[in-house]
Amino acid sequence: SSQPASVLIVVETDNRLVRRQYPRRPSPRIPLVKGCQTLPPNSAFVAMATSPDSLLAMTPPGYTFPDSRLRRELDNPKRDPLILVACGSFSPVHYVHLQMFAMAADYARTETNYEVIGAYLSPVSDAYKKKGLARAHDRPSVEMCQLAAKAARQPLMVDSWEAQQASYVPTAIVLDHFNYEINELRGGCGGKKVRIALLAGADLVETMGQPNIWSARDLQHILGDFGAFVVERASSNFDQALSNLQEYKDNIHYIPAIISNPMSSTMLRLLLKGNMSIEYHVPREVMDYIEANGLYKDEFVSAGKGKEVTGTS
Repeated sequence: SSQPASVLIVVETDNRLVRRQYPRRPSPRIPLVKGCQTLPPNSAFVAMATSPDSLLAMTPPGYTFPDSRLRRELDNPKRDPLILVACGSFSPVHYVHLQMFAMAADYARTETNYEVIGAYLSPVSDAYKKKGLARAHDRPSVEMCQLAAKAARQPLMVDSWEAQQASYVPTAIVLDHFNYEINELRGGCGGKKVRIALLAGADLVETMGQPNIWSARDLQHILGDFGAFVVERASSNFDQALSNLQEYKDNIHYIPAIISNPMSSTMLRLLLKGNMSIEYHVPREVMDYIEANGLYKDEFVSAGKGKEVTGTS
């Protein structure tokens, strides 16, 4: 049967959810990932935090979605395809960040019916206000992530869409961007919609259970519509966080850390500011980049944690 001439999308306007009808336009001529098929009509759409037209308007000139390491097909066709997205400053990116992806892939393979076909680092833009970070506009955070991803064995990629934005982008909209690129423009995988999920440390999810940090609407979209894979972090109380997020508990996958590592980007910036070595905490390529560009030497380092935009993600 032919596809409908329009698509019903739920968008946020002036703090209200509004149902809008958008004309169905032909997708850009992007070749489908080998082994993938077009999804059934409308199945790629969820109740988005923003509209497809808004996502296109936010896309910087010359931007290309990275898909060079996107898996071409499922190893097991009976499984469901999964893409993991980690959002953050990654300033600098370190081994704990990379280990999160490996742990989540292992967990998905052994504890769920998902199969990871791709994984992404999405560095924040300069509109994310936290002192001591390397400026994303000058691209060091993106370039450091690219160096780390290139050396990683897992199918890890770096998406600069969020980093190139002039204003702060809520995590809910970032996930919409990935959903649009993967499921709408690339047709999902194997005739199935690809599950897009947030990958985060338990310390970030802990903030989701605290009042006045994340909006209820964004939490519903992130945890309710997409879901999250949460890696245990030292000093975080995941049980307490989950007690405040009970309505989403079936969509949150908790991954215990077999080996606890308390390292964080904040700690690494403090070490660099004190002219101390960060060897064995970051990939060699990232350390060489930091030294060559003199990053973090004279910056004030904030010990704060989490998003600094009240009422949103």
